[in-house]
Amino acid sequence: MPTAVRMRRIEQRTQALKERAWQLKARVQTLKEQMLGGGVGAQALISHENEMGSSFHLVKLTYTLDGTQIFARTDDTGENLYKTKSFDIFTGPISPGSHQLAMVATYKGHGYGVFEYLSKFTFTARNTSSFVSGEGKISRVECRGFEKGGAATPMEKRAAIDCKVTDVAPDKPATAPTQTTPGSTPLPAATPAPAAPAPAAPAPTTPGK
Repeated sequence: MPTAVRMRRIEQRTQALKERAWQLKARVQTLKEQMLGGGVGAQALISHENEMGSSFHLVKLTYTLDGTQIFARTDDTGENLYKTKSFDIFTGPISPGSHQLAMVATYKGHGYGVFEYLSKFTFTARNTSSFVSGEGKISRVECRGFEKGGAATPMEKRAAIDCKVTDVAPDKPATAPTQTTPGSTPLPAATPAPAAPAPAAPAPTTPGK
């Protein structure tokens, strides 16, 4: 195996281990807060949608949360990564409070005929997004890579990333229904029986008869 290919695989495995280590660290921190502070912690759901046109092939995507890299994917050839339209960046516990998310997407130009020159260029989109994770809440961060501007916008200025943050409450368990015997029909409420009539008084009698 060529040395360059072997080094690339080692680098990819290293990045995957870093992501896993960061998730475990966040989990341990949340458990510590629950044990010491009695809180229920918070959670984050971070995703990325690739909405770029066919002229841009995604070759690298990285996400960093609070200075720690949590996601990294690389495709030097630009032939596979761009086909993935949705990425799950991070799902798991996170400490309550303010957080900063930074993302970088690198694209390789792609074109045919008179636009074949695009293959010689790379384009980079960067952005940062801040959000506050509330105690007992789920912070949903939905990011997307897209082309901004229009036909008159230069190619080097089209690549962009933006994020939408929503704070939602976790689902509550449904109330258990009242148990009934299968096939049985609820009985109607009992109706009290009418009171029995009072006995008639005896007829009077004449003395001496």
